[in-house]
Amino acid sequence: MKKKMLIVEDQFIEANNLQMILEKSGYHVCTIARSVPVALEIVERERPDMVLLDIFLQGYQTGIDLAKVLKEKNIGFVYLSANSNKKTLEEAKVTRPYGFLVKPFREKELLVMLDIAWYLHEELMEIHGRKKENNTGIRGDEKENAFNNIIGESPEFRDILKMVSRVAPSDTSVLLLGESGTGKEVIAAAIHEHSKRRNKAFVVVNCAALASTLIESELFGHERGAFTGAVEKRTGKFEQANGGTIFLDEIGEMPLETQVKLLRVLQEKEIERLGGRNTIKTDVRVIASTNRNLEQEIASGRFRLDLFYRLNVFPITLPPLRNRRSDIPLLARHFLRNYSRVTGKSVDDISPVTLDRLLEYDWPGNIRELENLIERAVLLAKGNRIEEIALPFQTGKKAALPGSDAGTLKSIEENEKEHIITALVQCHGKISGEGGAAQLLNIHVSTLNAKIKKHAINKEHYYH
Repeated sequence: MKKKMLIVEDQFIEANNLQMILEKSGYHVCTIARSVPVALEIVERERPDMVLLDIFLQGYQTGIDLAKVLKEKNIGFVYLSANSNKKTLEEAKVTRPYGFLVKPFREKELLVMLDIAWYLHEELMEIHGRKKENNTGIRGDEKENAFNNIIGESPEFRDILKMVSRVAPSDTSVLLLGESGTGKEVIAAAIHEHSKRRNKAFVVVNCAALASTLIESELFGHERGAFTGAVEKRTGKFEQANGGTIFLDEIGEMPLETQVKLLRVLQEKEIERLGGRNTIKTDVRVIASTNRNLEQEIASGRFRLDLFYRLNVFPITLPPLRNRRSDIPLLARHFLRNYSRVTGKSVDDISPVTLDRLLEYDWPGNIRELENLIERAVLLAKGNRIEEIALPFQTGKKAALPGSDAGTLKSIEENEKEHIITALVQCHGKISGEGGAAQLLNIHVSTLNAKIKKHAINKEHYYH
């Protein structure tokens, strides 16, 4: 049965173009509404499966008013609007649409957005208790061996692989969210490897590692003489990724002025080198990642809401390692094999006691921290088995009650020291600046340095 669509759009030509696109793609368009009251009547009569919804319509009511009703009725909707100002986008965001396409958009972008919208809608219906044909994740013959280079069998991680398998074949933008060290680059590479672009370039850009004065040149390239020191023409990362995929790691660190230019690239599918006069067409799939809360960054004025909507078409949140503890032995042994081979040492096992300690640890640095610890343990191992791993501190055990046989509570100073070490591990040893431990702990840098000195904390306690 064809999926039933309602188009709510007051511009006659645009509405008819949408109808032709949808019907050509196999959808059934029940009708077109040009105002909210008319749309409400049609919703009651036709009960559409999904609504394409313009924001500014005939009459005093907007598409956002209609969206609130659709939400109550569990009818999915995607916004289509030429207006991308911050206030409008913020109001639209509150209604939690399945997508937001800023006009003008291409036919392919619309169809991909709808594919994603159906997926998100089905997931929501499953949460509401409605049955789906397949709600078990990747099992049996369904891509069981498709991700054999990615380590993880926990239910949480299988859900991630299920999402990757859904989105990889399309060209839609993907936003990878989660704490540092959770494997976002590995997932980005998996999406590329399982896409039709797999034989083209996969280009990685670490936005956090680039100076704000250089990031535009790095992304879009420059012509000779474009600025002081530009002695030759440079091809940017977007040109290098043409036909393939670009992975913008830590996009939350990107300066606002560069965000504006990136938004134009995503909308127009073209770039302009610094100092250049001509535009260059690009065909690049964009995958971005961040460990920041972009909604808070938007509220603070550090990230553009319209760029967020462009990137957040298909968000995937990677779970921290402490939430997928059953994968720790698999990952530990994987890294053990790798570093045994690299170092030429015959270390092929981890003692049960050591493995238990790994399972009890909370892993503030996630998979990256586990990899670093296994590498160090392999280098220090005296036999063919890892008997001990120097964890920064032990967590995961309940504090004993006063007077109990299990022990005594830690002192305030001991807890403070562990708290600081946790922050340093999570920030990979960075103390000051954006993403530093002082910012994470919400204390002044000089205060943190004084506490580090007081507790005799050194680099042996944490790993970058």
